Amino acid sequence: MNRYERWNVLLELVAEAGQLDVVETAEKLGVSTATIRRDFDELAAQQLLTRTRGGATAHSVSYDLPLRYKVAQHAPEKQRIAAAAAALVPAGSTVALNGGTTTTEVARALASRADPGPGGRGPALTVVTNALNIAHELVVRPHIHVVTTGGSARAQSYELVGPVATGMLEQVALDVAVLGVDAIDVEHGASAHHEGEAAINRLMAARAREVIVVADGSKLGKQAFARICPIGSVSVLVTDTSAPAEQATRFSDAGVRVIRA
Repeated sequence: MNRYERWNVLLELVAEAGQLDVVETAEKLGVSTATIRRDFDELAAQQLLTRTRGGATAHSVSYDLPLRYKVAQHAPEKQRIAAAAAALVPAGSTVALNGGTTTTEVARALASRADPGPGGRGPALTVVTNALNIAHELVVRPHIHVVTTGGSARAQSYELVGPVATGMLEQVALDVAVLGVDAIDVEHGASAHHEGEAAINRLMAARAREVIVVADGSKLGKQAFARICPIGSVSVLVTDTSAPAEQATRFSDAGVRVIRA
């Protein structure tokens, strides 16, 4: 695994165990103790953990894994989901993307399209996003018009939240909202762990003609703390082949089009 994949694993391990030993961690990951020491030092410099003699402990403040260290999780599945979701977005439309690793892959899939703008002029797509990393990646694409919501930035997800973001979204009309979620369930609907992110996602869904939820199979049939929208607001669920067939059937029976990429 590369350095960023290894950092991702280290952050997950320290969050779960509370503390890690250099020697034991090196054996577990199959790398040298010198490599683990460097990893711990670099993560400590970024205030993602606390360095101790012979190891490291979880930072005193509870945190979600920052997005840049999550990209390796289920990457092939998320890329397939993203390609399928991007194919559903018509050329010339205005599409909202929230933050997250799967929607970041959707943004990359949209960026790789070569659709002409309406009448052969102008942007092929307008992307409205509250995710700083997505805006950063897309702003250099001449065929995509990027609009950000503004708001207060969350380090854990690079998402902009708060009244500035909601105020902006209340003024726009969206053709499609492509939403990454922490969980989706027939009874509870789509949901997120953080109530501020859920509020922005909820408004994106309300302002869009069509809502596409992108979620790998591990998120189906689950509930998270803050509800984004009821299942009746979701037009399409794009998931992967790991999604249990009975879960896919339940969503289909609830009127959601299910695509298993």
